[in-house]
Amino acid sequence: MPAKQKSALISVYNKEGIVPFAKELVALGWKIYSSGGTAKALTAGGVETTDVAELVGGEAILGHRVVTLSREVHAGLLARHDNDTDIQEMEDLGIPFIDLLCNDLYPLKEEIAKPDSTMDSVIQQTDIGGPTMLRSAAKGGRIVICNAEDRNRVIEWLKSGEPEREQFTQELRAKSEAYVADYVLASAKYHGYGKYDGFVGERILECKYGENGYQTPAALYSTHTTDPLALDKFEVVLGTAPSYNNLCDVDRLVQTMTHIVAGQKANQLFSSKIFVAVAAKHGNSCGASISADPAEVTKKALEGDLRAVFGGLVILNFEVDDKIAEILLTHEMPEGRRRLLDGIMAPGFTEKAIESLQRKGDKCRLLANAALATLGVDSLDNSQRFRYVRGGFLTQPNYTYIPRLTNADITKGKNEEKNNHSDMLLAWAIGSTSNSNTVTIVKNGMLIGNGVGQQDRVGGAKLAVMRATDAGHDTVGAIAYSDSFFPFTDGVETLSSAGIQAIFATSGSVRDPEVKDFCKKNGVTLYLVPDSEARGFFGH
Repeated sequence: MPAKQKSALISVYNKEGIVPFAKELVALGWKIYSSGGTAKALTAGGVETTDVAELVGGEAILGHRVVTLSREVHAGLLARHDNDTDIQEMEDLGIPFIDLLCNDLYPLKEEIAKPDSTMDSVIQQTDIGGPTMLRSAAKGGRIVICNAEDRNRVIEWLKSGEPEREQFTQELRAKSEAYVADYVLASAKYHGYGKYDGFVGERILECKYGENGYQTPAALYSTHTTDPLALDKFEVVLGTAPSYNNLCDVDRLVQTMTHIVAGQKANQLFSSKIFVAVAAKHGNSCGASISADPAEVTKKALEGDLRAVFGGLVILNFEVDDKIAEILLTHEMPEGRRRLLDGIMAPGFTEKAIESLQRKGDKCRLLANAALATLGVDSLDNSQRFRYVRGGFLTQPNYTYIPRLTNADITKGKNEEKNNHSDMLLAWAIGSTSNSNTVTIVKNGMLIGNGVGQQDRVGGAKLAVMRATDAGHDTVGAIAYSDSFFPFTDGVETLSSAGIQAIFATSGSVRDPEVKDFCKKNGVTLYLVPDSEARGFFGH
């Protein structure tokens, strides 16, 4: 007895490439059902198709709001191939089994994101039949295609004889369920005015373990954002897969890098290309520099703290060639020894640089992302931030504040010059993306001391000075940034005693007048912006 002809239901919003896909199915002996615009597109493309209306007993109704929401369509998707009762009932009703569903959804998220969208326009772009069909097809164990990128993959799989069928179809069904969940979640967020929130991600990388060896399993999930600087857009060109800690550091380094560029450009301090290098350990910057010369910034980023950078990560906004690779490996290292780094992020790497940077055991990860070369004020991450807490999660807007120093309340000291602003903004970008409380010291376009994670302001100031002097730097004439106000004068006294010439902080303390008076008397220029506007806490 010949095998029954298989049937596919195709109903898509994205019709690009749908005609070739349907022709491939026809060539493989499949019968095609479709409706509405999809049917018109297939017919115009020379594909023989049967209107799904023949199954449902009538045309689309309510202005095309109800098309596939029928028992016949869902019976075709849900009936069990291995159940005699289901088979007999389908035959009695004259309903064919639908073996494959190709269906994507109206662009709801895109409509919600439009600045001029309305409740009515969002409702019009809310698909009901599509998500329902996808879930029925998933439950019915069908071949489910919810994304255009899977169409050709399915055709190739069919042509190759459907290898590992259960695993392959299960993956597609799970993907469709996640796709629907994300879609419905977007609708709940919109209609709930913030009462409901969450996210759906796809695992794209498995880590050996989490922060510590016993924390397993650990993984990176992608929300498939279009953000060019998202972690899933970084390509591993050398080394083993990044660890959980590596990925946390990459995320923080991207924050710091984008803040550095945004701060400089928003204040119009660089008329030419800004070359930036940042080195970090445990997420916090231990070295950073800006300059018009890539070799110079690489050296200065390493020199920020030669001890701390060992085993750390470095991010650059320019290509790594053999010259830069050599600096990363040997600058200020004893003769014959190479610096060990856990990872380097850059727009790209030359073949010679990749060869030079390879580390035993492939433990130096090289991650490439071309978007690092074109950073601007608009490169800051604007997405909502989430943080797990026991029994739920916290949300807040991202870190998008950029100071305009011309708007600051300035108490002039000895050397108030505009050329200090670049260092001041470099210190701000580093300090405001380091674990608070933070005091950061910068001199001549490079980070020299970062006092992070302190419980009191004076402790942060003392730690920043200590790290700078311990690394061999002269703090006289340097710039300091504090991520919040000074509640007492002891913090500014510590910085003044170290020779700091200017401080950028926030106002909001009852002792602001005392802090200003101290700075004025001791020749320290003080820039203050209200704490409610400019506080730079990060990483609580």
